[in-house]
Amino acid sequence: MWLYIIKRLLLMIPTLFGVLLLTFVVVQFVPGGPVEQMVAQLQGRDSGGEGSASAGAGYRGRQGVDAKRVEEIKALYGFDKPATERFGQMLVQFARFDLGQSFYQPKSVWDLIREKLPVSISLGLWTFFLSYLISVPLGIAKAVRNGSRFDTLSSLVVLVGYAIPGFVLGVALLVIFGGQLQWFPLRGLTSSDWDQLSWGAKAVDYLWHIALPVTASVLGAFAVTTMLTKNAFLEEIRKQYVITARAKGLSERRVLYRHVMRNALIPLVTGFPAAFIGAFFTGSLLIETLFSLDGLGLLSYESVMKRDYPVVLGTLYLFTLIGLATKLISDLCYVWVDTRVKFD
Repeated sequence: MWLYIIKRLLLMIPTLFGVLLLTFVVVQFVPGGPVEQMVAQLQGRDSGGEGSASAGAGYRGRQGVDAKRVEEIKALYGFDKPATERFGQMLVQFARFDLGQSFYQPKSVWDLIREKLPVSISLGLWTFFLSYLISVPLGIAKAVRNGSRFDTLSSLVVLVGYAIPGFVLGVALLVIFGGQLQWFPLRGLTSSDWDQLSWGAKAVDYLWHIALPVTASVLGAFAVTTMLTKNAFLEEIRKQYVITARAKGLSERRVLYRHVMRNALIPLVTGFPAAFIGAFFTGSLLIETLFSLDGLGLLSYESVMKRDYPVVLGTLYLFTLIGLATKLISDLCYVWVDTRVKFD
């Protein structure tokens, strides 16, 4: 197994290199970069991160600005160096886990991630735990009652919830419970007087603010986990060892929870690391924007629109590395959960 782990770790290097190279090359050809935006400000107009004229007409954003000043702006952002040199410097920095400095904020990429991470953790962890705590028992109940009215009705509810986009549900929740009934706040993760509240009041205030965003996020996550649990249990229930266990006189409860569950939960357990880590480092752009939550999803979107390349490439490198490591852990879980699996 150690040889397999070493091979997977070595494969991460070309994978990371390919992802960064592709993104870096694409970035070089995207118009409206930081140099063009600075030149536009000097011309008295705000480009707002937008592009330029069509490729046939050519880009005219630097006309009217002294060429020496343009070169100074290029040097300020590091664009006075060849692309290959800049890419090499970026790889050396990333190897030291130095993600660089934002072009538009006086902060490092690490500081920006640390600032936005608590919001994404709050939204992601609640979604993750509620999804598993509800979906797994529901999936087991559906498998045991397969074909019953309960199974049919619960499948209908789950699939309808899955079909409704999270942001559409979020708008409906805001309009009904935030606007008309005014039961919940419309924006933010905490109230403006958060620092003056007691610990108990802070907990209540936090749950009051997070209720609607979590509801909008978690509904769509029910269907996949629920149906995966149901199908895994159904597949195991129909196997010969279950029939044998029942023939020996074991109770249905013992057969289900002592024999079937250990094998049926393998797909869920092996996917647990990816889902858990993903709760920390992924953000829902639409949900965060809708409920005015300043998390990683909104940071990524704003960085792309502003052409804040250090933030775009730095977060991409970090999240890709975490994703590759999590995938390796998920594969190793197959061995830890089911000893019959051999990587050889």
